Amino acid sequence: MTHDVAATGERIERLIAELTGEGARARAEELVREIVGLYGAGLERVMAIVTEAEVADALRGLVEDPLVSGLLVLHDLHPLTTAERVRAALDGHPHGHGAELLSVEGGVVRLRLEGACGCSSSRKAVTESIERAIARVAPEVTRVDVESAVRDATPLLQIGRRPS
Repeated sequence: MTHDVAATGERIERLIAELTGEGARARAEELVREIVGLYGAGLERVMAIVTEAEVADALRGLVEDPLVSGLLVLHDLHPLTTAERVRAALDGHPHGHGAELLSVEGGVVRLRLEGACGCSSSRKAVTESIERAIARVAPEVTRVDVESAVRDATPLLQIGRRPS
């Protein structure tokens, strides 16, 4: 069974929001913080043990697993930076070869798309696909700004009959 870290976080937030009664919400939030802190500390130890053992394959397996990778990001333990994970997502994306990573600042990724089809619907589909790929590896990214290197096509010159 696979778990989506972001979806689980949203479900937890929704459940806490539904709590009523004096102090219930505050106690629930404290409980969640304690549990998350405990699991984060355990995960930190796992990462330290794997790193100290210099077991590159195990570390690679941990960071490539979507659930574990998401938890590592959540606890600020991921060994790769946001930019490195975004680059990896672009490298593995069918249209990523035409995407240049311009910057990653404050949760905002800026890209430039090269060579995409000039029509806006194709650019939009490619952009949305790349945004989904980035969201999978870097859930901390709040926005992806995409510049297009392709300018809108210049209208073709219409040649008609010579005036009489």
